[in-house]
Amino acid sequence: MPIAVFLLQRLAGLVGVLLGMSLLIFGIIHILPGNVAYAILGEFATPAAVAQLEVKLGLKDPLPLQYWHWLDAMLHGNFGQSIVMNRPAAALIGEALGRSALLAGFAFALVAMGGIALGLYAATHRGQASDKVLTLAQFVLIAVPEFFWAIVGVLFFASWLNLLPATGYAPMSEGIGSWAAHLVLPVMVLSFGLVAHVSRLTRSSMIEVLDSRYVLAARARGFAEQRVLWRHALPNALLPAITVLAIDAGLLIGGIVVVETVFAYPGLGRLLVFAIERHDLPLLQVGMMVVTAIYAVANFIAEVLYAVLNPRIRVGGAAA
Repeated sequence: MPIAVFLLQRLAGLVGVLLGMSLLIFGIIHILPGNVAYAILGEFATPAAVAQLEVKLGLKDPLPLQYWHWLDAMLHGNFGQSIVMNRPAAALIGEALGRSALLAGFAFALVAMGGIALGLYAATHRGQASDKVLTLAQFVLIAVPEFFWAIVGVLFFASWLNLLPATGYAPMSEGIGSWAAHLVLPVMVLSFGLVAHVSRLTRSSMIEVLDSRYVLAARARGFAEQRVLWRHALPNALLPAITVLAIDAGLLIGGIVVVETVFAYPGLGRLLVFAIERHDLPLLQVGMMVVTAIYAVANFIAEVLYAVLNPRIRVGGAAA
């Protein structure tokens, strides 16, 4: 199948997923307890004032019409207004997303480099004591939830050793040292499980490639072991890892809520928790759509990367 057709199919699927999720998010928001008009006017507002505001906001319109107005506004760049903070939702989410992207970016770099390096080391030392220790550590890191490592990190590095701040965020204007110190613990905790995941997958893939016929043939021809590893085995072994890394980029944003809540880090995850607690529905709707879009785009990139690196994945036609 030509790559252009493959891309068009996947883009159509991406648009379908986003539309479906927008319907689901809109439906979930409208079955939550509470009333937006009361949230704006206060719990002691008169029924007449509430009814007047509901008409003004379009809350009395049929649900399909409300959904269309909301979707049309977003497509035109109007993401609504935060009820609690009385600021445009786009500005609030943009600020929070920038700080979350900072965490996710550093964590992704750590996951990519650390996960692949540990997986390659374990594969080339399989059966040895170091491989067994790494395998045990991988299972532990994958099994134990993020909030546990966050609490352990705060107790050990912040409370006991007093090396790192326990919570908060420091802008670059306060000094690069303070800025970096506030990022260390959240980045570490965010990376633990994904490093173990990528390293485990890389190890399995590398072992499978090292046992393949073409690697055995390369060794039989007398090629140096380093050349066999780096030129023959590694490029093929990294295919699954690269795909998983693209998916993990979405998971970093999706799973950042717990980490930001524990560390009181003012990112997108904490902003969503704030919106839920304060019943700020316009802000919550847009925030959930942003998280959904990031995850969907990350999966789209993963599919495209895998199709480019491994043309056999393009079903329905001859491989390019």
